[in-house]
Amino acid sequence: MADQQTMVAEPQVVPKKQTKRKPKKQPRYHVILWDDSDHSYDYVVLMMKQVFRHPIETGFQIAKEVDSSGRAICLTTTLEHAELKRDQIHSFGKDELIARCKGSMSATIEPVVE
Repeated sequence: MADQQTMVAEPQVVPKKQTKRKPKKQPRYHVILWDDSDHSYDYVVLMMKQVFRHPIETGFQIAKEVDSSGRAICLTTTLEHAELKRDQIHSFGKDELIARCKGSMSATIEPVVE
């Protein structure tokens, strides 16, 4: 008998076209701190450090900006994170250094205009 060689056809794998999809960026929002006369610079610096983990120098710059212009951007982030940070500002409590202080500072969020 003759040796018979059987050839087995390997299935050809056709690579799929790889399209690089860039993840869709989420819209960005500013957390805005609003000025009032019932909170001290020390309060703002402490709040920026505890809520946003900003260094003391950055907290002081934000305190100066909110005092001079009436508002300051504390953070730019996603909507969900901005809402959390706004709520943390609202629940930070009153400034113990100022007797007339009744509660927390005011903050809002607004979309970044590009």
